[in-house]
Amino acid sequence: MSKGITKRSEDYSAWYNELVKKADLAESSAVRGCMVIKPYGFSIWEKMQASLDKMFKDTGHTNAYFPLFIPKSYLSREADHVKGFAKECAVVTHYRLKNAEDGSGVIVDPDAKLEEELIVRPTSETVIWSTYKNWIQSYRDLPLLVNQWANVVRWEMRTRLFLRTAEFLWQEGHTAHATKEEAIEETVKMMNVYATFAEEFMAMPVLRGVKTESERFAGALDTYCIEALMQDGKALQAGTSHFLGQNFAKAFDVKFATKDGGLEHVWGTSWGVSTRLMGALIMAHSDDDGLVLPPKLAPIQVVIVPIYRSEEQAAAISEKANELKKQLQDAGFSVKYDDRDTHKPGFKFAEYEQKGVPVRIAIGPKDLEKNTIEVARRDTKEKSFFSLENDLVAHVKGLMEDIQQNIYKKAFDFREENTRKADTYDEFKALLDEKGGFILAHWDGSAETEEKIKEETKATIRCIPLEAPEEEGACIYSGKPSGRRVVFARAY
Repeated sequence: MSKGITKRSEDYSAWYNELVKKADLAESSAVRGCMVIKPYGFSIWEKMQASLDKMFKDTGHTNAYFPLFIPKSYLSREADHVKGFAKECAVVTHYRLKNAEDGSGVIVDPDAKLEEELIVRPTSETVIWSTYKNWIQSYRDLPLLVNQWANVVRWEMRTRLFLRTAEFLWQEGHTAHATKEEAIEETVKMMNVYATFAEEFMAMPVLRGVKTESERFAGALDTYCIEALMQDGKALQAGTSHFLGQNFAKAFDVKFATKDGGLEHVWGTSWGVSTRLMGALIMAHSDDDGLVLPPKLAPIQVVIVPIYRSEEQAAAISEKANELKKQLQDAGFSVKYDDRDTHKPGFKFAEYEQKGVPVRIAIGPKDLEKNTIEVARRDTKEKSFFSLENDLVAHVKGLMEDIQQNIYKKAFDFREENTRKADTYDEFKALLDEKGGFILAHWDGSAETEEKIKEETKATIRCIPLEAPEEEGACIYSGKPSGRRVVFARAY
């Protein structure tokens, strides 16, 4: 199989775009700015979805579904919200087409104009809070912990598969609480759920923090986030959790009767991750030969490739291979036996390397004689011979655990090596241009300084780290006092 992937060191952007297509993850669609997620790519997303869904349910959340269309008037009820999303909204104005009188095709029927225009869901706060007004009457109805798996549309002009598309898949949690403290606790809890998923399933270390006021979600009082570092030194926001205060409850008049007989607005949160996580997974771990997938999210964890020259050999090897496949499947592993006779073993090796399959088993006539197999791991490319006199399931289980940990350690070490401090603006700019990565620097807390730095360097404050120690210093830009360092980076 011809790999033909541009090296990361030559053109990181080209490497990413080629890898997404050659690993059979996704492709551009006939609709500009939208993507087709191919079966292999969707299988990875399904594993992400299943793992996250269990984590949501384990923390008391249930799934529901809300309309794709949102009345335009709803969006205007929360001022910051409409300001934040107005430029990205797709709007439905008519509901019917008709044949053109000149026979040139179909046109919008001008008589079929909607009484109220509809927004194609960019996010669901407004339509959900309009619904919550009917669901919440008393403190007995709280907390309300709901999640939705859905698609959203945010009209993007410059798109890249998985990272930024006009339509993408995501989940959005929307919860309602009796007190401010409960809502903040929920917001932090869900940020930590995302961080746990990123680190334990995606093998991707993340920073946990709070966004600056300029970077908050439109309509939120606080936005908590997880930030990851990609191999090109750019940051990627991997998940956000928003404390909405009572903003949406007031906008849609969602009140509840308290225990002492009062009437108060509820407190809200929203939180979400999207198929952007697919982009993060690719860029955090993959190499010049293709994907490197953590075993917990790999659609195929083990692939078995037969090597033979005659039909007789093929039959004997297939019998053994299917026996090994069943043994591993019964132990819970996802296994594929690739017995296609249309492709040679070398092609298959390259194909599964490109697709990031964690463990490859090769078995040929000599292996049958010796009762051995060749085992290759994707992360380190190491190969070894394993005697089938030993416990194969235990060996593969150990391999999977080691691969998962090794991928995480490699990403963690990369982040540590590429996290630096800057004490002056000149030092800050030099680090950005030479090495990128996370830069810890003092900031005076003003939106004006934040915007100036962004304009001049294209670096943004990714977060104010939750674990950042207090440290007196001077802002790298203004020289004004600062009480702690924040995390800057150029980002996707």
